[in-house]
Amino acid sequence: MTKPSILELPPGVQLIYLAEGGANVIYRFATAGTTLKKDPKRPLSAVIDRPDQTSTLPARLKGKLLRMRKETTADISYKEIVRNFDTIIRPLFSPEELVDQTLVQLPDGLLARCNERLRADEVAGSRPKKRHGGYLCLSEPFGLLITDMTTEGEPGATLAELKPKWLNQSPSAPAAARRCRTCALREMKNHESLLLGHKEQRSFCPLDLVSEKFENVLRATRLIKGCKDRPRLARILYRNSTLRRLQSLQKIEGDVGLQGPVAKSREMSLAMTLRDCTMFVKIPHDEKRPVEIRLGDLDLKTGAGGKAGYWRSLETQLIDQGWYHGCNSNQDPSECALLGSQRPPYSPSS
Repeated sequence: MTKPSILELPPGVQLIYLAEGGANVIYRFATAGTTLKKDPKRPLSAVIDRPDQTSTLPARLKGKLLRMRKETTADISYKEIVRNFDTIIRPLFSPEELVDQTLVQLPDGLLARCNERLRADEVAGSRPKKRHGGYLCLSEPFGLLITDMTTEGEPGATLAELKPKWLNQSPSAPAAARRCRTCALREMKNHESLLLGHKEQRSFCPLDLVSEKFENVLRATRLIKGCKDRPRLARILYRNSTLRRLQSLQKIEGDVGLQGPVAKSREMSLAMTLRDCTMFVKIPHDEKRPVEIRLGDLDLKTGAGGKAGYWRSLETQLIDQGWYHGCNSNQDPSECALLGSQRPPYSPSS
């Protein structure tokens, strides 16, 4: 039985810088007539040119973005990432629920040219300062083709992004907890931020996302970015099958908190991955057209490098310092659904 051949990226393809995080850079594929737009929210798009660029984008690249790996201390190859995704993550969801990822062989010299462009963008001041000094890994021969969840080419469409973390309470939270795990951690971090003179971070309570009460889901949409039509977004999220599936999987994969297995186990890695993914909700302008909902950021977490110990120490801190109980003076008011009627009044117009 022969192994399926790996796709190869055409050598004449053009890439447009889209975004980057700590471990990856995302590029869009340029097509004939592509124009670069200034966007105050992100750097000026940068193109990696090749003189033999083809004017027509191959069909297999349409609807895809290109993700390329940075040089990081984790040093996990894309082959390993895709193997984990295919064997562990993919079987848990329907294909239409996932931001797909497929290995693609990169042309010789492409990584070096992209790094040159990143350095030039730093000099020009068009690359985020916090990303300066981080470049693509020259020893990684592959990129990842991922589902394009942007609204490029879809006039009037909007994209909402949210982190549906901890849709169930932590199994090691105190029985009388008045905060869910997410709200307890956020309030602890806000306390630390205030001490440093930084701003607090506001967010929804994830328990509201899976509430049987529509008004709770609507409450959560106040703090979800990307969609101004909150009632429509709430209708989309209310009793959403993908959210319910994720909640069920988080409950099944409950090896988290202080009662989970030994550090660096596959079980803990999967459990934490399912609690740190991103939900993308692409909403067309025409309400008769289908909404596209996919989960991304599902690279299998690793407990290596002290992460497993960090997860456990956070849980201990939340318990020992009373953040679950809401005992600290800066924890009131709170968005946490566990407070029930004691939450701050909610106005649909706020």
